[in-house]
This record gives sequence, C-alpha cells and structure tokens, in this order.
Amino acid sequence: MTDTLAIEGHASLFGLADLGGDVVARGAFAASLATRRTIPMLFQHDPSEPIGVWTAIREDARGLHVRGEILTTGPRGRAAATLVRRGAVDGLSIGFRTRASRPREARGRVLTALDLWEVSIVTFPMLPQARLRLAAPEPSRVAA
Repeated sequence: MTDTLAIEGHASLFGLADLGGDVVARGAFAASLATRRTIPMLFQHDPSEPIGVWTAIREDARGLHVRGEILTTGPRGRAAATLVRRGAVDGLSIGFRTRASRPREARGRVLTALDLWEVSIVTFPMLPQARLRLAAPEPSRVAA
C-alpha cells in the first residue's frame, strides 16, 4: 500500500467569477510562481497541519493547474485522502494576497497579480469550478 494519494486539478480558472465576484486574469500567478520555492497543501485552509505536497504548480491555458500528493502517514492526511477517494471532498481553493487588481463593472475585482500562499483541498470552493481528481501516481523519485 502506498503512503500517498496522487491528485491534480485546477485551483483557479481564468475569466470566471467566484462567489464573491472576483475574476483571476491570465498571468496573475506568474511572478509569485517564479519566486516562491514551495506552496503548502492544506486541508480547509488550516495552516496548523499541511497534508501533502504540491509537486507541480503552473499556469496553463485554463488557469492554475496543480498536481500533488496527499501524504497518508499522518492522521489529517489519512482522513483527507479517504474523503477524496470516496468523493466527499473534491474542491480546490487558493490562499493569496492581492498585489494588483481593478474593479469589475458588475461586482468584485479583476485580480491581475497575486502572491500565492497556499492551495487547499476544500469542501466548498469559492470558485465552484475549481475541482480536483485522482491522478496517476508519479514515477518513483527513489533510485532502484
């Protein structure tokens, strides 16, 4: 039995308004991704106990794509992995600080530069379309 659960998905999607009316613009994460060494994987935005590692975070044509592994060796990671496997939790959500934005005509803001702090697995994402799925495990990083 493996001690990780591989997941991937879009934690943010460009051009879609979240429940607060904010829209992330293409390129909003570029500066942050170029300078940050690691981005924590949290459960429900709780910083007290990270549950895994993001092995790849990048902007693609749709938004902020993430790939990672939930570590099932600790109690919180084990619980989160079980909920994800069973389909009880499948949302993704970003924690960030706004660097630059402009008001939207309807409501909310267009977010043009964000300092990405963390990506969480959540029950109710602020952007309902931000979802994860199970991924094929990554090749082992351990030499044979």
